[in-house]
Amino acid sequence: MSPHNRVTTLPFSGRHLEARVVTAVRDLPLTGRVIVVNLDTTPAYLDRLPRTPIPAFSSTIAVDSTLAHAGAVALLRGLDEQPVAGITDEPGWQHFTDIAGPDVFPRTTPLYRSAQADVGTVRFDPHVTLGVTHPGSRLRDFTVRLMLWYAPPDTGCGIHNRHDFIETHAQIIGNGRMQKFADREPGSLYEDVLMSPGYATPVPFCGIGPDTTFTYPWHQYHADTDCVWLAVEYHLAD
Repeated sequence: MSPHNRVTTLPFSGRHLEARVVTAVRDLPLTGRVIVVNLDTTPAYLDRLPRTPIPAFSSTIAVDSTLAHAGAVALLRGLDEQPVAGITDEPGWQHFTDIAGPDVFPRTTPLYRSAQADVGTVRFDPHVTLGVTHPGSRLRDFTVRLMLWYAPPDTGCGIHNRHDFIETHAQIIGNGRMQKFADREPGSLYEDVLMSPGYATPVPFCGIGPDTTFTYPWHQYHADTDCVWLAVEYHLAD
């Protein structure tokens, strides 16, 4: 068996989207329009000159291309021309209230999440990655966890500020935005990051403390249209 181009089909791959993770990528053909999300902390490259990187935590849309080199990528391709809202009828999808509980998240907000998938481990120094100088920083192992989210147009998906992991997002279908707030009130918005298909937030929103705790501003995803986006979570594994 070749050590390269090891493919894992993700549990939320279905009628609307084909979703795979490929590791140890070498000269992998990509047919049609494919969203490439770099899950690794080293750059990925398409086989075109001049070679420009797909940096860590970022993504692009490749069109009838060859992915020349990557440590680990998620590949997502739209399959169904039917309204994307039907994706929540596929196996594994739940209203977020049924996951978090009614005391945590209101059922009146139409936010849905797919099944989750742990897709491997990456090793990096989180302080360096998040741009913080700390004398005790060191390489750490992180488990990479993926899931899709769906929300209909004009949905604010809940302002929050707590995660015990590093989180990034990639837009898959529709147009939305990642927003930052001074406090939990919508009127305190101070940053609005527009998200269109193929775009990922290349810099995680979080800061990091000396004890490797992650601090987030108040933030939320807001769907302007029918939206599907990929959440990529990096959980400390050691």
